Amino acid sequence: MTRLSLLSRALILSLLQFPSFLTPANSQLLPHSPLNGPQPTTVIVRVVAHGAMVLGREVGGARITITDVETGSILATGLQQGEAGDQNQIMRTPRMMEEPIYSSRPSAAFTTTLQLQKPTVVEILAEGPLAHPASLQRTRKTILLIPGEDLTNDGIVLHLYGYLVHIERPTPYEPLIAKHDVTLQASVRTLSGSLVRPHGDWDSRKIRIYGEILIGDRVMERLQMFYDERSRMFEAPFFVPPSGDVPDGITLRVIAADLSTGNSGMDQADYPVLSQRVSSTSKH
Repeated sequence: MTRLSLLSRALILSLLQFPSFLTPANSQLLPHSPLNGPQPTTVIVRVVAHGAMVLGREVGGARITITDVETGSILATGLQQGEAGDQNQIMRTPRMMEEPIYSSRPSAAFTTTLQLQKPTVVEILAEGPLAHPASLQRTRKTILLIPGEDLTNDGIVLHLYGYLVHIERPTPYEPLIAKHDVTLQASVRTLSGSLVRPHGDWDSRKIRIYGEILIGDRVMERLQMFYDERSRMFEAPFFVPPSGDVPDGITLRVIAADLSTGNSGMDQADYPVLSQRVSSTSKH
């Protein structure tokens, strides 16, 4: 027997004689659930706006569907309900990686208890915000669920990317008068409904927010938009082209894009252009 083998054997014997030197692997404790049979397994799912808050009742929440990947059967479906969460806790409180973000204070979630016979790979589909169909986003995640092993606290978090952009003025499809100066106004919010503004948690100075005037499919002009504190909207003046140049009217489009987060949103509407305003007396 070599000298190295003798040293290795002596080290093993010494560890066996002094078990206090062996560090217990607490993470490897066996589960207490029964060996067989269906096991109730509670799963919490949270759908959040990327870089923002939870999708709560203010924006209509989100729809969740959990599907067994192997069989294709739907295990659970329902709506995420509740509040958007505490802004200070979610956006401003430093925390360690393992600390909860969205469950430290009440926030919207979807909770279900599944009866699992075996470890099951599921696909979780989320779509929202449900109150804004034009801005609806979808995302999905595949995860292995273990019978009897609950996923609670923050649960399984799914992120939706985007902004809620809405043209407020001129009202969509409102006739515009040729050669008139008009102000374009639009609201911009996160998918969770939080206001985008300068110097806020969602700082509009870091986001490209601009308008466009289109004739058909061609962009004729790009408008720089500025934030108005009184209306809490972004606005830009523009000149309505002559009616003869736009027989089919014009399209107004507003875009918000944050290149650092990947969030983006858009709204657009069509407007007929009249050569002059139709007065009530002229109708008679």
